[in-house]
Amino acid sequence: MTKELYIFSGLGADERVFQRLDFSGLSTTYIKWIVPQNKETIEHYATRLLDQIATTKPILVGLSFGGLIAVEVAKQIDTEKVILIASAKTKNEVPFYYRFAGQLRLHKLLPTGMLKSSNIVTNWFFGTNSAFDKQLLKQILIDTDPTFLKWAIDRVARWTNQTQTKNIFHIHGTNDKILPLNFVKCNFIVKNGGHLMTLNKADELNRILKQLL
Repeated sequence: MTKELYIFSGLGADERVFQRLDFSGLSTTYIKWIVPQNKETIEHYATRLLDQIATTKPILVGLSFGGLIAVEVAKQIDTEKVILIASAKTKNEVPFYYRFAGQLRLHKLLPTGMLKSSNIVTNWFFGTNSAFDKQLLKQILIDTDPTFLKWAIDRVARWTNQTQTKNIFHIHGTNDKILPLNFVKCNFIVKNGGHLMTLNKADELNRILKQLL
C-alpha cells in the first residue's frame, strides 16, 4: 500500500521549497495555506486544514512554521508519523527572545514590507547562498500573503503548546539562524544545515527521509 504523505511548508512558502527532496513512491499532498480568520488561534486554524487530509493515520511532514501546524494537526487526529524539519515540537523549543517579544507584542511593530523583502540579512537568516536559492526565497517572500505572514509570526511568538506528540521525528541543522539548534532536541542533525536546508542540503535530507519513510 502506498504511504500517504501530507506536507506543510514553511511560513508563507509552498511546495517549491521541497523541489529537491525525493518523495518518489509515496502519495504526496502539499497542504495549501488558507486565509486566517480574525484573531484565529493556531489550534482552530489546524482544525480547518483537516479538510485537506483524507487519510486515516497519515504521515505528516512539516518545515519551519509548517512543523508547528503539523504538531497541532497531530494533536487532533491519529498519525502514523510526524517528521519536523527546522522546526519546533513545543513552545520551549521556540527561542526565548521570540516568546519575550510575543508577550510584549513587539513583533507587531515589524513593518510588513520589511518582512517581505529579500536582502543580505534575510539570505543570512535563511541560509540561502546560491543565486538560485536567493531568487527562490525572494519570489516566495513576494508571493506570501501579508495578512497570513503577520498572523503566523504572531502565532509562533505566542505558541503555547507543551504536548509532546507521539511518533515524532525531528531533523535540524547546525546553522539554523531562525530556530537555533541549541534550543531544540532533535533526532537527526544536519551539519551546516540552515533554515532552508531542504534546498541546499537535500542529499543528506533525502538519506534521512529514506530511513524514516
